[in-house]
Amino acid sequence: MDEINVLITVPFPEPLLARLQAVSPKLQFHVHPARTPQELPEELLPTTDVLYTIDTLPPRENVPNLAWIQCHYAGVEHISDHPLLRSKVQVTTMSGAAAPQMAEYALMSILALARRLPLMVIDKAEKHWDDDRFTRFRPCDLCGSTVGIVGYGSVGREVARLCHAFGARILATKRDLKNLEDVGYIPEGLGDRNADLVARLYPPQALQTMAKECDFLVVSVPLTPNTRGLVGEKVFAALKSTAFLIDISRGGVVDQGALVTALNDKRLAGAALDVYPLEPLPEKSPLWEFPNVILSPHIAGASSKYFERAADLFQINLQRYLDGKPLLNLYKPKLGY
Repeated sequence: MDEINVLITVPFPEPLLARLQAVSPKLQFHVHPARTPQELPEELLPTTDVLYTIDTLPPRENVPNLAWIQCHYAGVEHISDHPLLRSKVQVTTMSGAAAPQMAEYALMSILALARRLPLMVIDKAEKHWDDDRFTRFRPCDLCGSTVGIVGYGSVGREVARLCHAFGARILATKRDLKNLEDVGYIPEGLGDRNADLVARLYPPQALQTMAKECDFLVVSVPLTPNTRGLVGEKVFAALKSTAFLIDISRGGVVDQGALVTALNDKRLAGAALDVYPLEPLPEKSPLWEFPNVILSPHIAGASSKYFERAADLFQINLQRYLDGKPLLNLYKPKLGY
């Protein structure tokens, strides 16, 4: 294999770039931060073999040698209509690189909701000590509870590992029940590679059946035509009124109108939301007003170590590319992820 030109459109840290360069002297890296196609270096595009980017994609005709796009994040639904993603160019996602921090966010939310932390924050702001505090703050113990995970990918499996360590029973939905092994990327020692921690797996069509069993429902599926509105009125009707929802998927998977109705009708004990159909969440949204709802601005995947984990995966895939092996986290247009 001759010289391979790799164009990186994000400001990759120099120490990590040196680690990537150590994979092979055949790799020639060109770092040109760009947020729009117009900012891409025109002189490099004709010879670019590999493109590492967030969402900055050139026209197909401008990159005749392009063979592989490595996306900087796990979600690609916002660029799925681009011609490059419908071509023969291989596209890989960063699925798994954000699994540790997203699972920690889910665990934080579960514990905060279960121990009534939002109410404690309200009382602190009001300098109020409730006379009936043992009723007001009566917890739902994670130990002995049932955690249902919607989507058993890299994030869902790490959520399972953490919650299982607390003594929770794990249920999960999974699209393909014939192949239980996680063949995508996950940092060493994390996750649940062979689905050993799950008490029971359900097909997506049986989500309502699973929801009936859950004290906590964690949503971690990608947004696709099949998952849009997946968690809606029927799922909320199936959940216990004492159950909590944690949404770390993508805005649109949870039917926000149905969620608001369930909260208003007290058919749900509370929720933690990191994603929304419209971002930023509008000021007029009723979700701001619920004392039992935790809202965060789509930051569950944020980490000071994200670039390191992204470099780990990119390094593995670069070596596999050089060796002619299948790349990890290949995007499948028919599935939408």
